[in-house]
Amino acid sequence: MATWSNLTLQNSASPLMEQLTFFHDHTMLILTIITILVAYIMGALFLNKFNHRYLLEGQTIEIIWTILPAITLIFIALPSLRLLYLLDENMEPLMTIKTIGHQWYWSYEYMDFVTPHEFDSYMMPYNEMSSNGFRLLDVDNRTVLPMHTQIRMLVTAADVLHSWTIPALGVKIDATPGRLNQTSFFMNRPGLFYGQCSEICGANHSFMPIVIESVNTKNFISWLTNALNT
Repeated sequence: MATWSNLTLQNSASPLMEQLTFFHDHTMLILTIITILVAYIMGALFLNKFNHRYLLEGQTIEIIWTILPAITLIFIALPSLRLLYLLDENMEPLMTIKTIGHQWYWSYEYMDFVTPHEFDSYMMPYNEMSSNGFRLLDVDNRTVLPMHTQIRMLVTAADVLHSWTIPALGVKIDATPGRLNQTSFFMNRPGLFYGQCSEICGANHSFMPIVIESVNTKNFISWLTNALNT
């Protein structure tokens, strides 16, 4: 999760987020080169090192600053199109979860089992939180999921627009009333991954966090068995 000492993207927990991070670094490198080049030219103009007439009226420079941006856009567009294809690619899921956004909490349904498991997930009040909890981010019921498993998430809303977002997984999908959206992800490491509603949905929009607990398959089966028996 993001902290004051971590001003960049969160550490990836899925192959998709790794690709998003690579694209971010690739684009930032190009933007840095452009910024340095433009700053150098502006500084040189300020110091009268270039012929102003040549820069403003020369056909050669017109051709250069038409072709160079086009080439730059190609270097950004091709990786971006590849990433868009990966985002839309739906692998064969081994497990399907449904989440419903409410004002202002999330509810989850594990639908692939003989006995479906459903629960609500509310933000944990600060006065009930343990000393190592995260204010505004911890919930009373975490969404436990197995790692190394392709998971499909079905998302909808019961009242207004919401958005189910987990930055570490590279997942952000709108929850729309009357419509069922879907996304898929694959967690490649265990841990706790925090997210929040990313669509302004009312007075308590900032108080409906999301917590995904990634565990191995054995622990997930044990958790689900205990949950169904209680």
